[in-house]
Amino acid sequence: MAYQYGPPGGPPPNQYRQQQYYPGPPGGGAPGGFQQRHNPAPPPGADPALWQWFSAVDADRSNHISATELQQALVNGDWSPFDLDTVKLLMTLFDTDRSGTIGFQEFSGLWQYIKEWQNVFRHFDRDRSGSIEGEELKAALSQFGYNLNPQLLQLLERKYVMDPPNKASAVPQHGAYGQQRPPGITFDRFVRCCVVVRQLTESFNRLDTQRTGWVQMNYDTFMHTVLSAP
Repeated sequence: MAYQYGPPGGPPPNQYRQQQYYPGPPGGGAPGGFQQRHNPAPPPGADPALWQWFSAVDADRSNHISATELQQALVNGDWSPFDLDTVKLLMTLFDTDRSGTIGFQEFSGLWQYIKEWQNVFRHFDRDRSGSIEGEELKAALSQFGYNLNPQLLQLLERKYVMDPPNKASAVPQHGAYGQQRPPGITFDRFVRCCVVVRQLTESFNRLDTQRTGWVQMNYDTFMHTVLSAP
């Protein structure tokens, strides 16, 4: 690998951590993030802006966020909601006590994670289309140290590009408010794609103890490796 970029399932490389800001509602070509809402005053000691976002996401005021609440709060640059698989991945990464929900401290880590991925997305979305296409995906993965062959890159792109509602028609897919969804990989799926490649690579490296690029495994080991992937 060229370099590691965080703990398992962790954030992208530090070199893409740019300005500090709170992820606001997306606009033209923006990657995505949390929708802005009006929220109650923060408790003593809490970062006011961060607490307001947490309170907005915590729709039932339980002081914990469920996967459903998180999905309702996260949007892409075209205002389309994050897909459920990505939301579940984020919950898995930040639900450190395995309660099935995330509290305020866990939410703080998730907040930072999304901010860092926003910077990564902007860096590689070179045409400012609001999505990641083939060459941009190749550049991103190569920068992270994953030099996949063209066939694997095409497979990844096919897997994570949003399909139109009716593949037989030429009707473009739209986000919220009637905005046409750009071709390519949206912000939410780009995050999941990169995390999946990273975790599968780490699983392979644990089995490739001789660092030959080849492994021999039985069926149970293979199934465990695949089913452990996000």
